[in-house]
Order: sequence, then structure tokens, then C-alpha cells
Amino acid sequence: MIKSLRLFILTLVALSLTACSSMYYSGLDKIGIPKREIMVHRVAKARDTQQDAKEQFKTTLEQFSAVTQFKGGDLEAIYKKLNSEYEASKSEAAKVSKRIADIEDVSEALFTEWAEEADQFSTASLRRNSLQKLAATKQQYSKLISAMHRAEAKMEPVLAIFKDQVLILKHSLNAQAIASLKNDLASVETDVNTLIKAMNESISEADDFIKTIEKN
Repeated sequence: MIKSLRLFILTLVALSLTACSSMYYSGLDKIGIPKREIMVHRVAKARDTQQDAKEQFKTTLEQFSAVTQFKGGDLEAIYKKLNSEYEASKSEAAKVSKRIADIEDVSEALFTEWAEEADQFSTASLRRNSLQKLAATKQQYSKLISAMHRAEAKMEPVLAIFKDQVLILKHSLNAQAIASLKNDLASVETDVNTLIKAMNESISEADDFIKTIEKN
């Protein structure tokens, strides 16, 4: 119950706050929610958003494949459906990028604070231990953010292909347009599968990072 309430506060404040990040983190810290917890929350949200995006891209590919099997009927309705799936994929991609930016923002604040507080230890062994944990966490974070950016970079080319196919249908609602889409199907499938693989790797890195930071 308490954990759910804290997550609710994190989400609510993130949606309503318009001030700078430092004020946001300071405000949450005053009510007992440290940057470490915000970091874990944002990584989990990014992981879940990537999962949603992955499923949406798969759905769009399925719709694209279905269009290439067109045997007759309302081509305009098929175009509208494919365009709708494309727009949904574009929206999910934007959410993923926003989640990554949120993680980068809090990571900078967290690591800066961690280093400053480690220097406040009067006992050398405690300071050394804290700095070692910070280094390990930053190393794990580097792997995470690199994986997320790799997956993010693979979304744009796929979106560009989806957009091209949507435009082909929009401009030529006929069998010739369907034939053009069919010729590109194998290439699109390869690109989407590569994207999904990158997203799975990023999602796995997110799980590993959460385990690391919660352990430290």
C-alpha cells in the first residue's frame, strides 16, 4: 500500500510540476522520496514503455503484412487502419524517447549528489566503499542507457518505412500500390525484427540495472 502510494506521488508530481528538475527532486526528497527511488521508478517506466512500443511495432507490421494479402474490398478502409497503426507506433516511439530523457535527467542529479555525499564521510573506508558502489552503478547505468539509445535509434528507420507505405496507399488506392508494399515486406520484417531484438536487450538491461541499484 505504501509503495503504491509512493509510486502514485511520483507519477502525479511528474505530471503536474512545471518548475525545474532540481526543485522537483528537492520537493520529493522533502517528503521522503530520494533520487535513487525516482531513478528506479523512471527506469521501470521506460522498460514498460519499451515493452508497449515493441508490441505496437509488431502490431503495425502485422497490419502491413495483412495489407499485402489484400484480395479485394475497401482499400480506403485498409489504408486508414494501417495509418492508424503507424500513428500509434510513432506515438509510442515518442514516449520511449521521453522516458530515456527523464532517466538521463535524474541520473545526472543522483550521481552528482552521491559523489558529494561520499566526500562527506570522515572515515576513509566508508568513503571508499560508497565511491566503489557509485562506480559500479554508473557502469551498469552506462550499459543501460547505451542499450536504450540503440533501440531508440532503430525506431526511426522503421517509422520512416511505415510512413512510406502509408503514403503509397494514400496516393494510389489500387492493386499496384499493394504490389509495391508486397515487394518491401521482407525488408520491413527484417528491420522490425532487428528493432525488437534491440528493445528486448534494452528491457533486459533495465531489469539488471534495477537489481543493481536496489542492491547498493
